[in-house]
Amino acid sequence: MPSLSLRTADFTDSVIRRMTRISNKYGAVNLSQGFPDFDPPAELLKRLTEVAHEDFHQYSITWGAQNFRDALAAKYEHFSGQKIDPNGEVVVTCGSTEAMMAAMMSVTDPGDKVIVFSPFYENYGADTILSGAEPIYVPLVPPNFGFDANVLEDAFRQHPKALILCNPSNPCGKVFSYDELKTISELAVKYDTFIITDEVYEHIVFEPHKHTYISTLPGMRERVIQCSSLSKTYSITGWRLGYIIASPEVIDTAKKVHDFLTVGAAAPLQEAAVTGLKFGDDYYAGLCREYTEKRDLFLKGLDALGISHTVPQGAYYILLDISEYGYESDLDFCEKLAERVGVGAVPGSSFFKEPENRYIRLHFAKKNETLNEALSRLENMKRLMTK
Repeated sequence: MPSLSLRTADFTDSVIRRMTRISNKYGAVNLSQGFPDFDPPAELLKRLTEVAHEDFHQYSITWGAQNFRDALAAKYEHFSGQKIDPNGEVVVTCGSTEAMMAAMMSVTDPGDKVIVFSPFYENYGADTILSGAEPIYVPLVPPNFGFDANVLEDAFRQHPKALILCNPSNPCGKVFSYDELKTISELAVKYDTFIITDEVYEHIVFEPHKHTYISTLPGMRERVIQCSSLSKTYSITGWRLGYIIASPEVIDTAKKVHDFLTVGAAAPLQEAAVTGLKFGDDYYAGLCREYTEKRDLFLKGLDALGISHTVPQGAYYILLDISEYGYESDLDFCEKLAERVGVGAVPGSSFFKEPENRYIRLHFAKKNETLNEALSRLENMKRLMTK
């Protein structure tokens, strides 16, 4: 047989999804892969039931159903203050995963460079390589996960085509401050660089932190390619509804890339999801309250057990420091944690470019009773996991 693709030679399967399979194998409470165990809003489920008996079972318009794009543009304008043309500045994709890939393929050529903050969601490095580009990693320094502006400018001096910005950040829960975004935006203008954002956790931000759309900063409207999805905001990760918002010039190319990647997102799900896009401010305030409660419940439980952890500013992930347990491999630790303790986690090394082995990632997008069960099992962690 001929040889396989060299660009995929160093790829593994997703460590996050692998840890779900390991959790299932041992009957562990799965706090690895970030999806809820509670229902989406009842209004979405009601509309989905209705849609099943209506005429939405064939292809929608390739770049998204008209009413979905109209509702999405209105929602984005409401929260960002920027008016968006639903016909010229929006592409609906099969989840934010496709949105990121389509964005990368729209603006990069083989040999281009792309800045990626580390730690990072595991797809970003793969997206860069699949696009034929070269990642430049800039560290976010624990425990607060700030960056050194001089190190960042050194990366920009390599004249990257784009920078990937996850805000709020997976896996560390960082919410970039206005001043940090200003630094990034000024460097992007100075070195003529696109900013590709992943803002899927934009509505899960904990006080006193605030989410700022970097596209609203001076000079950034035309350079920002916003990728996001409905997955986290409406607890519908399996619906795979994402989108790109960008300038008409970028969107014209992204439409073509998207067309050949997936043709279009699921028509019945788009129709049902319009209901969520039209929710009022009270829904988003309630979402923040709910996740703040879950975060506080989980953090207090970990504190009571004497387990060292980060404090997320947004999103729904926590990094635990496992350095005291003496494991050379955090993957080995996570596999044994699922088997011995009955809790599923993700090894932190899968998110860091640096040789980092002291963190594991847990998430708290679960029912309170699920989180309490996980905490009950974690009471045994020090006894069962210490070498």
